[in-house]
Amino acid sequence: MKVLVPVKRVIDSNVKVRVKPDQTGVDLANVKMAMNPFCEIAVEEAVRLKEKGIATEVVAVSIGPAQAGETLRTALAIGADRAILIQTDVDVEPLEVAKLLKAVIEEEKPDLVLMGKQAIDGDNNAVGQMLSALLDWPQATFASKVEIAGGKAKVTREVDGGLQTLELDLPAVITADLRLNEPRYASLPNIMKAKKKELTVKAVADYGVDIGGHLKVLKVTEPPKRVAGVKVESAAELVSKLKTEAGVL
Repeated sequence: MKVLVPVKRVIDSNVKVRVKPDQTGVDLANVKMAMNPFCEIAVEEAVRLKEKGIATEVVAVSIGPAQAGETLRTALAIGADRAILIQTDVDVEPLEVAKLLKAVIEEEKPDLVLMGKQAIDGDNNAVGQMLSALLDWPQATFASKVEIAGGKAKVTREVDGGLQTLELDLPAVITADLRLNEPRYASLPNIMKAKKKELTVKAVADYGVDIGGHLKVLKVTEPPKRVAGVKVESAAELVSKLKTEAGVL
């Protein structure tokens, strides 16, 4: 069974994001980048499937600039077998990402697409669902547990009311949630081995997908700073302030 894992290069989750002075976007200059945390969880789950003898090959794919190759090397160090980079300096929109992934899937013919539920930069939570629709494959989103057996995937997913269990026929698209697993740290020997693994660089033109874009960012602003709280002496004073100052009662 072949597993395809899309990964994205984003600002490291521990870095404070800065908005450009002209409010046209986020400042990426001299900022530490890393693999999207949800993508890392998806890679870990795919590697675990391989370690269990369920998956035979794990292929990582990323769409982005040349530096995204470093992100793919991280996936290879975790345990992916080979990687594909679709190189572009354009900020590709979710639907365009889904179309490019569909083209890759038609070439690679994987049995399972395992990906993060969303990227922490755009927070769109859309590519997995769009990809499933384009492929006409079953999907399970927000997976907290994945079991593969007999050509089917049994997925436990987190919903507002608790947990829901779905059974899907393969091939399918599954998006990983935070509690699916805890990704391993890539060891130094595996990092060195990853440098010798296959990383194929492709162009968007190779797949015939238009990435002209249909969305326009009007303005990016930082969230308003929180106002300091106040201490009250009694419940009566609290109720009074909620009525007169906060206007919530």
